[in-house]
Amino acid sequence: MGGLGFGLKWNMGWMHDTLAYMKEDPVNRRWHHDRITFSMVYAFHENFVLPLSHDEVVYGKGSLIGKMPGDAWQQFANLRLMLAYMWAHPGKKLLFMGGEFAQRREWTHEGELEWWVTAQPEHGGMQHLVGELNKLLRSEPALHQLDFDGAGFEWVDANDRDNSVLAFLRKPRQGEPVLVVCNLTPVPRQNHCLGVPLGGTWHEILNSDARPFGGSGWGNLGEVRTAPLAAHGRRHALCLTLPPLCTLYLKRDADG
Repeated sequence: MGGLGFGLKWNMGWMHDTLAYMKEDPVNRRWHHDRITFSMVYAFHENFVLPLSHDEVVYGKGSLIGKMPGDAWQQFANLRLMLAYMWAHPGKKLLFMGGEFAQRREWTHEGELEWWVTAQPEHGGMQHLVGELNKLLRSEPALHQLDFDGAGFEWVDANDRDNSVLAFLRKPRQGEPVLVVCNLTPVPRQNHCLGVPLGGTWHEILNSDARPFGGSGWGNLGEVRTAPLAAHGRRHALCLTLPPLCTLYLKRDADG
């Protein structure tokens, strides 16, 4: 404050915990659930940037996509899930070049990026997802306005370790919140009910499992209407289909 304007600190704890969690086989993630939720204990203590920097893709550390477990489909799904979770997490974003299209080769300053792989559906889909995430980050005040203020974040369900599901709200100063739901296993979950603060129709504004991103196309046909069910301390609930290894963003239609 009052200095040269270096106003952000790299959140190394978030980076280490998130990558360590994502490296786990999904069948084991229930035993490591605290790693993916712990960052919210201190997220507003400083002004943080979430760093997936060059340090994580050099000197034998491999690429981001190479850190993901499972077969090729699960690797891409895991990385799409992680990046969509990162864009929804409080804090500014840092993604090193090549990560936005899931380059498999470790980065080297002697060579160029493997841009040609974006012609392949999986890599091109990842690049398309990051572009859509950037558009949403700019257009949705809930995703950026209160990045450094606890008033901009609210857990819906932080404790569902048995299903490895996370759900939280990002909130703007005024207007509609965005519900973020992460299914951190390859098991699709149907009729998964989550309490929400407002009744009405909630639109799926992002689904990391959508076919244009290289996903399988599971989802909620674009929208879900709340049911009058009490859940998670709220009077309304959304009963959702959670695609495999997927992050969903949903936003209520303000007109009901």
